[in-house]
Amino acid sequence: MAHTMKVLLLAAALVGSACGTRAVAATRPPADLCSLLPAAQVSKTTGQGYNAPQKTVAPRPFANTVEGSDCTYKQSKGSAHILFRAYADPSPSQAADLFARLGAFYSPQTPVPGLGDKAYFDPKHGLHVLKGNVRFFIEMGKFDEKQAKVLAAYVVGQL
Repeated sequence: MAHTMKVLLLAAALVGSACGTRAVAATRPPADLCSLLPAAQVSKTTGQGYNAPQKTVAPRPFANTVEGSDCTYKQSKGSAHILFRAYADPSPSQAADLFARLGAFYSPQTPVPGLGDKAYFDPKHGLHVLKGNVRFFIEMGKFDEKQAKVLAAYVVGQL
């Protein structure tokens, strides 16, 4: 009986540590932040064809912060484009601090409840979202709040 209990405890510990490792890995953003928002999802959400994103480096918002990724999706047939800018900060607390500091430049804000840890639309209709250690921004040339929320919810679901 005691031997069986030890085996069960060991098995439970192994399963728990394996699940914990997977949970940590699942919350780590990919190296290619543009992969969080595939062109197929942009096309599906907007009902328009969009090409794969053109990837460039997004500037550091402040000294000693990380660079991000600018992912620009251009419409296949037309001139519309969508900008998805994302940053993966070293920790959720650093991301939250930067999100709050940057928010001062985008006032007044319209909160978007239920999206990530925090989210808001800025006065120019850009959607800013914080989820864990990832901060991102979606700017659509042709503003559509519902579509921007759908795209952001998709990204949040990938994190």
